Amino acid sequence: MRLFVAVDPAAEAIEHLRDRLPKRAAKLRWTDPAQWHLTLTFCGEVDERTTERLSERLTRAAARHQPMTLRLSGAGAFARPARAHALWVGMADDTDALSKLAASTNAAARRAGIDVETRRFKPHLTIARASPPADLRDVVTALAAYDGPEFTVDEMHLVKSTLGATTVHERIQTWRLG
Repeated sequence: MRLFVAVDPAAEAIEHLRDRLPKRAAKLRWTDPAQWHLTLTFCGEVDERTTERLSERLTRAAARHQPMTLRLSGAGAFARPARAHALWVGMADDTDALSKLAASTNAAARRAGIDVETRRFKPHLTIARASPPADLRDVVTALAAYDGPEFTVDEMHLVKSTLGATTVHERIQTWRLG
């Protein structure tokens, strides 16, 4: 199974952002807002036995972290706006707590035997992709001042990702924080 650990923005935050997205950006393939999530840890392909170990460790990680208040804010592009493959919206408010939760889920995955990426956590919500990479400076500039409503994150999910013509994300387990 292809797995990742994530938290979800509140439905109101998603609707607020959707209402403010540029109406036309031909170079972008917008992702389905129903699939929007904030990835804490990407696990990749994981077998059933490792998934069980991961689940046990994520249970403990969730218990050690309290709910947090976040807000979608600002925008950017990976790798850089002039030649980007992904458009994202950033996070504001309690991003330190979110980063600590991501560090805990990364540690849980490593202890379960999963080789996770070691790059610094950058909290973001990917909202569109460009293939081939495109100049997204205009879109990033249009969304740079975006500041959404606050929402509470009080749970995290283990998500199975099935790739295909349409990528499908399915929550296979959920934990309450705290």
